[in-house]
Amino acid sequence: MHRPTLDRAAELREESGVIDRLRGETSTRVIAVRDGRVRVTHDLLVRVAPTEPVDATWALLGRDESGTPLLLAALPAESASIDAAPDETWLGLRDLGVRLPAQESEILIEALALAAWLRDAPFCPTCGGGTEIRQAGWSRRCLVCGRDHFPRTDPAVIVAVESRDGERLLLGANANWGGRMYSCFAGFVEAGESLESTVHRELAEESGVRLSALRYVSSQAWPFPRSLMVGFRAVVDDEADARADGEEIVDVRWFTRAEITSSLAGEGPVGLPGHASIARALIVDWLEAGA
Repeated sequence: MHRPTLDRAAELREESGVIDRLRGETSTRVIAVRDGRVRVTHDLLVRVAPTEPVDATWALLGRDESGTPLLLAALPAESASIDAAPDETWLGLRDLGVRLPAQESEILIEALALAAWLRDAPFCPTCGGGTEIRQAGWSRRCLVCGRDHFPRTDPAVIVAVESRDGERLLLGANANWGGRMYSCFAGFVEAGESLESTVHRELAEESGVRLSALRYVSSQAWPFPRSLMVGFRAVVDDEADARADGEEIVDVRWFTRAEITSSLAGEGPVGLPGHASIARALIVDWLEAGA
Protein backbone atom coordinates (compact mmCIF):
# COMPACT_ATOMS: atom_id res chain seq x y z
CA MET A 1 0.00 0.00 0.00
CA HIS A 2 1.35 3.42 -0.97
CA ARG A 3 1.56 5.77 2.01
CA PRO A 4 1.32 9.48 1.18
CA THR A 5 4.56 11.43 1.58
CA LEU A 6 3.00 14.83 0.88
CA ASP A 7 1.66 16.69 3.91
CA ARG A 8 -1.23 18.73 2.51
CA ALA A 9 -0.98 21.12 5.50
CA ALA A 10 -4.74 21.63 5.70
CA GLU A 11 -4.31 23.59 8.94
CA LEU A 12 -2.65 26.39 6.97
CA ARG A 13 -5.54 26.89 4.56
CA GLU A 14 -7.48 29.05 7.03
CA GLU A 15 -4.51 31.29 7.79
CA SER A 16 -5.14 34.76 6.42
CA GLY A 17 -2.55 35.74 3.84
CA VAL A 18 -0.76 32.38 3.97
CA ILE A 19 0.08 32.44 0.24
CA ASP A 20 1.71 35.87 0.48
CA ARG A 21 3.58 34.81 3.61
CA LEU A 22 4.95 31.66 1.99
CA ARG A 23 5.86 33.53 -1.19
CA GLY A 24 8.00 35.78 0.99
CA GLU A 25 9.95 32.90 2.52
CA THR A 26 13.14 31.86 0.74
CA SER A 27 12.66 28.20 1.68
CA THR A 28 9.34 27.92 -0.19
CA ARG A 29 9.32 26.17 -3.53
CA VAL A 30 6.82 26.36 -6.40
CA ILE A 31 5.45 23.81 -8.86
CA ALA A 32 4.30 25.65 -12.00
CA VAL A 33 1.54 24.12 -14.15
CA ARG A 34 0.82 25.39 -17.65
CA ASP A 35 -1.85 23.82 -19.86
CA GLY A 36 -1.80 20.52 -17.95
CA ARG A 37 1.98 20.26 -18.02
CA VAL A 38 4.84 20.79 -15.58
CA ARG A 39 8.54 21.37 -15.94
CA VAL A 40 10.67 18.28 -15.46
CA THR A 41 14.41 17.76 -15.43
CA HIS A 42 16.27 14.49 -14.85
CA ASP A 43 12.92 12.82 -14.04
CA LEU A 44 12.19 15.21 -11.16
CA LEU A 45 9.72 18.07 -10.92
CA VAL A 46 11.36 21.46 -11.26
CA ARG A 47 10.85 23.50 -8.11
CA VAL A 48 11.35 27.22 -8.59
CA ALA A 49 11.61 30.16 -6.20
CA PRO A 50 8.30 31.88 -5.35
CA THR A 51 9.51 35.09 -7.02
CA GLU A 52 9.72 33.50 -10.51
CA PRO A 53 6.07 33.16 -11.69
CA VAL A 54 4.50 36.57 -12.27
CA ASP A 55 1.17 35.82 -13.95
CA ALA A 56 -0.08 32.85 -11.91
CA THR A 57 -3.10 31.83 -9.87
CA TRP A 58 -1.69 30.61 -6.57
CA ALA A 59 -2.59 27.77 -4.21
CA LEU A 60 -1.05 25.80 -1.35
CA LEU A 61 0.00 22.24 -2.17
CA GLY A 62 1.44 21.45 1.27
CA ARG A 63 4.85 20.34 2.52
CA ASP A 64 7.08 17.76 0.88
CA GLU A 65 8.75 14.92 2.80
CA SER A 66 11.56 17.26 3.90
CA GLY A 67 9.06 19.78 5.30
CA THR A 68 9.60 22.33 2.53
CA PRO A 69 6.45 24.40 1.81
CA LEU A 70 5.15 23.85 -1.73
CA LEU A 71 2.97 26.26 -3.67
CA LEU A 72 1.15 25.81 -6.95
CA ALA A 73 1.47 28.46 -9.65
CA ALA A 74 -1.28 27.82 -12.21
CA LEU A 75 -0.17 29.67 -15.33
CA PRO A 76 -2.30 30.71 -18.34
CA ALA A 77 -1.82 28.46 -21.36
CA GLU A 78 -0.18 31.29 -23.29
CA SER A 79 2.15 32.26 -20.44
CA ALA A 80 5.82 32.75 -21.18
CA SER A 81 6.78 32.63 -17.49
CA ILE A 82 9.47 30.20 -16.42
CA ASP A 83 10.64 29.15 -19.87
CA ALA A 84 12.43 25.82 -19.80
CA ALA A 85 16.20 25.70 -19.77
CA PRO A 86 17.95 23.39 -22.28
CA ASP A 87 17.91 20.38 -19.93
CA GLU A 88 14.27 20.88 -18.93
CA THR A 89 10.97 20.47 -20.69
CA TRP A 90 7.23 20.81 -20.08
CA LEU A 91 5.55 17.39 -19.82
CA GLY A 92 2.13 16.01 -18.90
CA LEU A 93 1.17 12.97 -16.87
CA ARG A 94 0.85 10.70 -19.90
CA ASP A 95 4.27 11.82 -21.14
CA LEU A 96 5.90 11.03 -17.82
CA GLY A 97 4.47 7.54 -17.31
CA VAL A 98 6.26 5.95 -14.38
CA ARG A 99 9.43 8.00 -14.75
CA LEU A 100 8.80 9.99 -11.58
CA PRO A 101 9.38 8.59 -8.08
CA ALA A 102 6.19 7.96 -6.08
CA GLN A 103 6.50 11.14 -4.00
CA GLU A 104 6.98 13.25 -7.13
CA SER A 105 3.96 11.63 -8.82
CA GLU A 106 1.83 12.43 -5.77
CA ILE A 107 2.74 16.11 -6.01
CA LEU A 108 2.27 16.10 -9.79
CA ILE A 109 -1.26 14.71 -9.71
CA GLU A 110 -2.37 17.08 -6.94
CA ALA A 111 -0.91 20.05 -8.80
CA LEU A 112 -2.52 19.10 -12.14
CA ALA A 113 -5.95 18.47 -10.62
CA LEU A 114 -5.99 21.66 -8.52
CA ALA A 115 -4.67 23.80 -11.38
CA ALA A 116 -7.40 22.49 -13.70
CA TRP A 117 -10.10 23.37 -11.17
CA LEU A 118 -8.71 26.85 -10.58
CA ARG A 119 -8.68 27.39 -14.35
CA ASP A 120 -12.04 25.85 -15.24
CA ALA A 121 -14.35 26.91 -12.38
CA PRO A 122 -14.20 30.72 -12.03
CA PHE A 123 -17.99 31.12 -11.84
CA CYS A 124 -20.62 29.90 -9.39
CA PRO A 125 -22.46 26.86 -10.81
CA THR A 126 -25.59 27.89 -8.86
CA CYS A 127 -26.12 31.49 -9.95
CA GLY A 128 -23.34 32.19 -12.46
CA GLY A 129 -21.76 34.89 -10.31
CA GLY A 130 -18.05 35.49 -10.07
CA THR A 131 -16.11 33.84 -7.25
CA GLU A 132 -13.16 34.64 -5.05
CA ILE A 133 -10.52 32.08 -4.15
CA ARG A 134 -10.37 31.14 -0.47
CA GLN A 135 -8.67 28.55 1.75
CA ALA A 136 -5.33 29.00 -0.03
CA GLY A 137 -6.78 27.83 -3.35
CA TRP A 138 -8.97 25.00 -2.03
CA SER A 139 -12.37 26.70 -2.22
CA ARG A 140 -14.23 29.48 -3.99
CA ARG A 141 -16.96 31.71 -2.56
CA CYS A 142 -19.57 33.22 -4.84
CA LEU A 143 -19.58 37.02 -4.66
CA VAL A 144 -23.29 37.07 -5.50
CA CYS A 145 -25.06 34.27 -3.60
CA GLY A 146 -22.33 33.50 -1.05
CA ARG A 147 -22.16 29.76 -1.71
CA ASP A 148 -18.88 27.93 -1.14
CA HIS A 149 -17.55 25.57 -3.82
CA PHE A 150 -14.73 23.03 -3.63
CA PRO A 151 -12.57 21.06 -6.08
CA ARG A 152 -14.66 18.24 -7.47
CA THR A 153 -13.61 14.60 -7.62
CA ASP A 154 -15.70 12.21 -9.73
CA PRO A 155 -15.47 8.51 -8.76
CA ALA A 156 -15.12 5.95 -11.53
CA VAL A 157 -14.60 2.19 -11.51
CA ILE A 158 -12.19 0.16 -13.63
CA VAL A 159 -12.29 -3.64 -13.70
CA ALA A 160 -10.04 -6.50 -14.80
CA VAL A 161 -12.35 -9.42 -15.67
CA GLU A 162 -10.90 -12.93 -15.69
CA SER A 163 -12.22 -16.29 -16.83
CA ARG A 164 -13.57 -18.78 -14.31
CA ASP A 165 -10.34 -20.79 -14.43
CA GLY A 166 -8.29 -17.59 -14.05
CA GLU A 167 -6.25 -18.26 -17.18
CA ARG A 168 -7.67 -15.62 -19.52
CA LEU A 169 -8.41 -11.90 -19.24
CA LEU A 170 -11.31 -10.07 -20.92
CA LEU A 171 -10.38 -6.69 -22.41
CA GLY A 172 -12.25 -4.26 -24.63
CA ALA A 173 -11.33 -1.88 -27.44
CA ASN A 174 -12.84 1.58 -27.00
CA ALA A 175 -14.21 3.31 -30.10
CA ASN A 176 -12.11 6.39 -29.28
CA TRP A 177 -8.93 4.33 -29.77
CA GLY A 178 -9.88 3.14 -33.24
CA GLY A 179 -9.63 -0.49 -32.13
CA ARG A 180 -5.85 -0.25 -31.78
CA MET A 181 -5.68 -0.69 -27.99
CA TYR A 182 -7.42 -2.98 -25.52
CA SER A 183 -7.96 -2.19 -21.87
CA CYS A 184 -9.97 -2.93 -18.75
CA PHE A 185 -13.59 -1.83 -18.60
CA ALA A 186 -14.34 1.46 -16.86
CA GLY A 187 -17.10 3.96 -16.20
CA PHE A 188 -18.23 6.76 -13.93
CA VAL A 189 -20.41 6.21 -10.88
CA GLU A 190 -23.93 7.52 -11.41
CA ALA A 191 -26.00 9.44 -8.85
CA GLY A 192 -27.17 7.19 -6.02
CA GLU A 193 -25.03 4.27 -7.17
CA SER A 194 -22.49 2.27 -5.15
CA LEU A 195 -19.10 1.30 -6.55
CA GLU A 196 -20.13 -2.34 -6.69
CA SER A 197 -23.37 -1.56 -8.52
CA THR A 198 -21.41 0.54 -11.02
CA VAL A 199 -19.07 -2.36 -11.74
CA HIS A 200 -21.94 -4.75 -12.50
CA ARG A 201 -23.83 -2.17 -14.60
CA GLU A 202 -20.83 -1.07 -16.66
CA LEU A 203 -19.74 -4.62 -17.47
CA ALA A 204 -23.26 -5.63 -18.44
CA GLU A 205 -23.62 -2.55 -20.68
CA GLU A 206 -20.21 -2.66 -22.33
CA SER A 207 -19.45 -6.38 -22.57
CA GLY A 208 -22.68 -8.25 -21.78
CA VAL A 209 -21.19 -10.32 -18.95
CA ARG A 210 -22.34 -10.98 -15.40
CA LEU A 211 -19.75 -11.07 -12.64
CA SER A 212 -18.93 -12.87 -9.43
CA ALA A 213 -16.07 -12.78 -6.90
CA LEU A 214 -15.69 -9.00 -7.16
CA ARG A 215 -12.86 -7.56 -5.06
CA TYR A 216 -11.17 -4.20 -4.63
CA VAL A 217 -7.51 -3.91 -5.70
CA SER A 218 -6.36 -0.28 -5.56
CA SER A 219 -7.22 3.27 -6.61
CA GLN A 220 -5.60 6.05 -8.58
CA ALA A 221 -6.23 9.78 -8.66
CA TRP A 222 -6.47 10.74 -12.33
CA PRO A 223 -6.64 14.45 -13.17
CA PHE A 224 -8.45 14.09 -16.52
CA PRO A 225 -10.32 16.06 -15.53
CA ARG A 226 -10.59 15.27 -11.80
CA SER A 227 -11.37 11.57 -11.37
CA LEU A 228 -10.70 8.92 -8.76
CA MET A 229 -10.29 5.58 -10.50
CA VAL A 230 -11.25 2.69 -8.19
CA GLY A 231 -9.80 -0.59 -9.42
CA PHE A 232 -11.37 -4.05 -9.05
CA ARG A 233 -10.83 -7.61 -10.20
CA ALA A 234 -13.78 -9.85 -10.96
CA VAL A 235 -14.59 -13.33 -12.28
CA VAL A 236 -17.05 -13.79 -15.13
CA ASP A 237 -20.10 -16.03 -14.74
CA ASP A 238 -20.31 -17.21 -18.36
CA GLU A 239 -17.46 -16.50 -20.80
CA ALA A 240 -19.73 -17.04 -23.80
CA ASP A 241 -21.80 -13.97 -22.89
CA ALA A 242 -18.98 -11.57 -23.81
CA ARG A 243 -19.90 -9.19 -26.64
CA ALA A 244 -19.18 -5.55 -27.43
CA ASP A 245 -21.94 -2.97 -27.16
CA GLY A 246 -20.93 -1.70 -30.62
CA GLU A 247 -20.97 1.95 -29.57
CA GLU A 248 -18.49 2.76 -26.83
CA ILE A 249 -16.77 -0.65 -27.06
CA VAL A 250 -16.16 -1.90 -30.60
CA ASP A 251 -14.62 -5.25 -29.69
CA VAL A 252 -14.14 -7.52 -26.70
CA ARG A 253 -11.62 -10.33 -26.60
CA TRP A 254 -10.31 -12.99 -24.23
CA PHE A 255 -6.51 -12.93 -23.93
CA THR A 256 -4.23 -15.72 -22.75
CA ARG A 257 -1.33 -15.10 -20.39
CA ALA A 258 1.09 -15.52 -23.27
CA GLU A 259 -0.73 -12.88 -25.31
CA ILE A 260 -0.79 -10.44 -22.38
CA THR A 261 2.90 -11.01 -21.70
CA SER A 262 3.76 -10.36 -25.34
CA SER A 263 1.57 -7.25 -25.53
CA LEU A 264 3.03 -5.78 -22.33
CA ALA A 265 6.44 -6.14 -23.96
CA GLY A 266 5.22 -4.21 -26.99
CA GLU A 267 5.35 -7.23 -29.28
CA GLY A 268 1.59 -7.58 -29.92
CA PRO A 269 -0.93 -8.89 -30.72
CA VAL A 270 -2.55 -5.66 -29.42
CA GLY A 271 -1.65 -2.41 -27.71
CA LEU A 272 -2.21 -2.13 -23.96
CA PRO A 273 -2.56 0.93 -21.68
CA GLY A 274 0.50 3.03 -20.81
CA HIS A 275 2.62 2.69 -17.71
CA ALA A 276 1.01 5.64 -15.92
CA SER A 277 -2.49 4.11 -15.81
CA ILE A 278 -4.18 1.93 -13.23
CA ALA A 279 -5.54 -0.13 -16.15
CA ARG A 280 -2.05 -1.42 -16.88
CA ALA A 281 -1.45 -2.03 -13.16
CA LEU A 282 -4.60 -4.18 -12.98
CA ILE A 283 -3.51 -6.18 -16.01
CA VAL A 284 -0.05 -6.74 -14.53
CA ASP A 285 -1.62 -7.65 -11.16
CA TRP A 286 -3.67 -10.38 -12.87
CA LEU A 287 -0.68 -11.66 -14.82
CA GLU A 288 1.63 -11.83 -11.80
CA ALA A 289 -1.01 -13.45 -9.59
CA GLY A 290 -1.02 -16.44 -11.92
CA ALA A 291 2.73 -16.73 -12.30
